[in-house]
This record gives sequence, C-alpha cells and structure tokens, in this order.
Amino acid sequence: MKLSHALLAALLSVHSVGAWAQWQWLDKDGRKVFSDRAPSPDVPEKNILKRPGNRSAGNVATPVPIVPASAALPSTGDKSQGVDKTLEAKKKQAEQAEADKQKQEVERVAKAKAENCKRAQQAKVTFDSGVRISRTNAQGEREVLDDAARAAEQQRIDGIISSECR
Repeated sequence: MKLSHALLAALLSVHSVGAWAQWQWLDKDGRKVFSDRAPSPDVPEKNILKRPGNRSAGNVATPVPIVPASAALPSTGDKSQGVDKTLEAKKKQAEQAEADKQKQEVERVAKAKAENCKRAQQAKVTFDSGVRISRTNAQGEREVLDDAARAAEQQRIDGIISSECR
C-alpha cells in the first residue's frame, strides 16, 4: 500500500510541474499578480518579478533586436555603383529569352516563305507546261480552266513568287 501512495505522490508532483510555469508581476496599483499567461505589454519590464522556469526578471537575457529580413541577408549587389548584380542577371536572362523567341519566330516565318515559294514555283511549272488543268468548284464538280482563268492564275502565282522567293 505504501508503494502505491509513493507512486501517487510522485505522479502528482510531476503533474504539478506545470504550475511552476507562472508569471509574477506588480500591477499598476502595486499588487502582486500571479498568472500562467504573460502580462500585457503595458506592464513595465521592471515590474515583472518572475517568469516561467523560475527565472526572475533580473537574470533574463537581453532581448535580441529584430532585424528586417532584407537587412539580415548579405547584399549581392554592388551598392557603390547602385547596381544589383542579381537583378542585372535576371534582366539579361529575360532579354536573352526574348531574343531567342524572336529568332525562332523569324526562322518560322522564313521556313513558311520558303515552302510557299517552292509550291508557287511548282505550280508555275505546271501552268507553263500547257497541260489542261482542272479544279473542283464549290458544288464539288470538276471544271477545266479556260484561258482567262488560266492567265489570272498565272498572274497570281507570279505575284506569290515575287513576294515569297527573295
């Protein structure tokens, strides 16, 4: 029976450790206040008598100053010249990406022009050969080009060759 009482006493003493985590301070009227929560910010530091963990106000380490994150990081830019190297690198990278994009667009347009030129030259060879040429009209019927339609088509092909084959 004594063992169970000793065990119960040990458990209760361990459970009461939470009560040690108390604050003690003097309020504005000079009365002692005990709480498990920190005092309000308007209580002066000199009036805080006890902090959690049995630390008195006198042996508390000096507070660490709060430094903005931008000031805490080492500077990568050269401030003497007013130039940020990382910003310049990102700017140069964006300019390079834009230049690559424009170069790809120019190549795409050049490839399309070369393809149009090749097709127009093949069509010109076909029209110049004198072979009868037929087309399918809007109704799905096959019709042979007469001389006027053939001349108009040759003019159109010549215009394409002059604009696309440079």
